[in-house]
Amino acid sequence: MIWEELNEKIVMLGLEANSNEEVLEAVGGRLIEEGYGKANYVQGLKEREVEFPTGLDIDGVGVAIPHTSVDYVEKGAIAIATLAEPVEFEEMGMPEGSMVNVSLVFMLAVTDPHAHLEDLQRIIAIVQDKKVLSRITASTDVQEVIEIIKEKELSL
Repeated sequence: MIWEELNEKIVMLGLEANSNEEVLEAVGGRLIEEGYGKANYVQGLKEREVEFPTGLDIDGVGVAIPHTSVDYVEKGAIAIATLAEPVEFEEMGMPEGSMVNVSLVFMLAVTDPHAHLEDLQRIIAIVQDKKVLSRITASTDVQEVIEIIKEKELSL
């Protein structure tokens, strides 16, 4: 299970941000502070986001799953952030300039370039459950978010 060791220090609820860059800086910065990302991790996120956008529209809820190369990572993790107000991310797999208003972010610190696809699939399985998605975005309690995700993971 990818969520077994979800660290409450990298779950950020009600994050105030005015742009996707601010989101990448805040959440990526937290991953660096907690020892998951190298000093240049945020720069790696920004570069990859330009080349490979990570925004998704899941039944009207915007989700982003930013990540970058293993070269920028110290150890693996998944950070979670709910945003106080949605910010625009470019939409994955859509024509350039297609934007989605994101209110939930799952940021990966990837240590195995092949295993990250499995992590992405597990995140997609969680966010495709509208009830789980609503519970996460409405929560104001870090422990509750962790429990919601672990419950869903066990049911997969």
